[in-house]
Amino acid sequence: MLAYIIRRVFYAIPILIGVNLLTFALFFVVNTPEDIARMQLGVKRVTPEAIDKWKAERGYDKPLLLNQRMDGLRAVTETIFFEKSARLFVFDFGNADDGRSIGHEIATRMWPSLALALPVFLVGLLVNVTIALLMAFFRATYLDFWGVVLCVAMMSISGLFYIIGGQYLISKLWNLVPISGYAGGLDGFKFLALPVAVGVIGGVGSGARWYRTFFLEEMGKDYVRTARAKGLTENMVMFRHVLKNAMIPILTGVVVVIPTLFMGSLISESFFGIPGLGSYTIDAIQSQDFAIVRAMVFMGSVLYIAGLLLTDISYTLVDPRIRLE
Repeated sequence: MLAYIIRRVFYAIPILIGVNLLTFALFFVVNTPEDIARMQLGVKRVTPEAIDKWKAERGYDKPLLLNQRMDGLRAVTETIFFEKSARLFVFDFGNADDGRSIGHEIATRMWPSLALALPVFLVGLLVNVTIALLMAFFRATYLDFWGVVLCVAMMSISGLFYIIGGQYLISKLWNLVPISGYAGGLDGFKFLALPVAVGVIGGVGSGARWYRTFFLEEMGKDYVRTARAKGLTENMVMFRHVLKNAMIPILTGVVVVIPTLFMGSLISESFFGIPGLGSYTIDAIQSQDFAIVRAMVFMGSVLYIAGLLLTDISYTLVDPRIRLE
């Protein structure tokens, strides 16, 4: 097990280098250090001296990928890419282009993101599995048929519809909760109730239909027919056998999501005014702050790889027949 984990960690290093290189290339295809300086300085007629000073203060005065003025290894290390990317691998995110510490912002904003993402994840998982079990239990009936139709209809509706519709109906017409904003502690419940409800409802269509497929696949196997032939009730078959054996494919989609909960929701946080990592990333993209974008993409990649590793490990806990060699 330990050797497998170490091997996967080493496999992740070239992946993270490639992600950084791709992010760097995509960002500087449409932006130059001069463009970033002009936007951050915020003046129409900025002098070349001010641009050069801003670039020198933030390390943008070097070549992008290859420094032809240097010899040997310094031709690679004395570049914007190396200086901006190498320290990411020790989780030193540095400062944003406006001078604020990215690490401090991440440590501060991750809690509002978790306050939104964790309830949506847990409540959504419970709701989706429950609905999927009901549709599988009443398979080939009107309840199953109209349940699938409703799931497909909900999948076809954009998530923005649920957000805007929920804000208009719940907040504006009924005035039950604030339309946007955030507060810490118990006061945050009134601000998070609507985003959590919208997040759960928006994911029911795809989630319940996906889990229903797993349950129906398990119900068609030989061990289920054997359990019924032995006289077990349908409830015992569903909850003792089908649900347990369907946990492996369910874990594939569940465990991999857990680490990425720290990243928050880009759309929900922006629409509901929650100061989490999702809105932080959107603001950075709009202001073309490459330091923040690079840090958030890197952290998202690390968390996703960690989720895949946790998924492989969780297989051994659910099914003892699986061993990581």
